[in-house]
Amino acid sequence: MINNFLIIKYIGNNDKLGLRINKEFFIQDLEKQKKNNEQLVLKIMKFLEFHDVKLDKNFSIIVNQGPGSFSGLRISMAIAKGLKISKKIQLFGYKDKDLMEFNQENIENLLNKNLVEKKLINPIYSS
Repeated sequence: MINNFLIIKYIGNNDKLGLRINKEFFIQDLEKQKKNNEQLVLKIMKFLEFHDVKLDKNFSIIVNQGPGSFSGLRISMAIAKGLKISKKIQLFGYKDKDLMEFNQENIENLLNKNLVEKKLINPIYSS
């Protein structure tokens, strides 16, 4: 079961980070900037530090698999895979169509309906 997690939606529009830690839920909007791709890992780390998150085997990352922008999907997946390898955390993916609105209720439904996949990663790029 996925309890504490970071969920990343980084597909080129309406990008967000979500965090559930100790049954509390937080969302951070990611503003569009020209160099936003280069800043994503820093934004994720600051978001986790601000909420005093401990990355370990009991923590999970859920990353959007698309459809979305090529660079956005590749960068978010690379960051998620890097954290998985370095911190031994669980990694899951979801499809954008399964999460119509990025909020706590819809994310909980995504998890309860088992719409997250552990078999990663086959991103779907939009052109």
